[in-house]
Amino acid sequence: MLILGLDPSLSSTGWGVIRAEGARISHIANGQVKTDPAAPLPERLAALQAGLAEVIAAHRPTRAAAEEIFVNKNPQSTLKLAQARGCVLAACGMAGLAVNEHAARLVKKAVTGTGGAEKVQVAAMVKVLLPGVQIAGSDAADALAVAIADAHLSPRS
Repeated sequence: MLILGLDPSLSSTGWGVIRAEGARISHIANGQVKTDPAAPLPERLAALQAGLAEVIAAHRPTRAAAEEIFVNKNPQSTLKLAQARGCVLAACGMAGLAVNEHAARLVKKAVTGTGGAEKVQVAAMVKVLLPGVQIAGSDAADALAVAIADAHLSPRS
């Protein structure tokens, strides 16, 4: 089974694809879909959705997993994150992919053993769990962590 992990963001959405065969996981690909911060919001959202559609078409995952939304101290940041997340879910929906959603604390706990792990700890454990992986950036590391957590936490389908 191929699992597409997603770390939604308006500026840089991370993605990672892993293969899960029973308890064994292996790295397929990872990257980031970045948007131009100077572009109008509708263009950024369209670019994000189109970029993820390309990733899905190229790797043909069986299912997807995304981090649940969290509330920032800044309401504008939360709204932008929610809009980006909507594009991420829409891209999956257009491809007919089921999306499992996981809280960030649960993802961190599944990958590192503690729900309060820092980004650096998550990236380090992703490298341990996927030996030889070249991670495209911190957003891609988070997306791979989401995929790994999903492989362990969600029922097989």
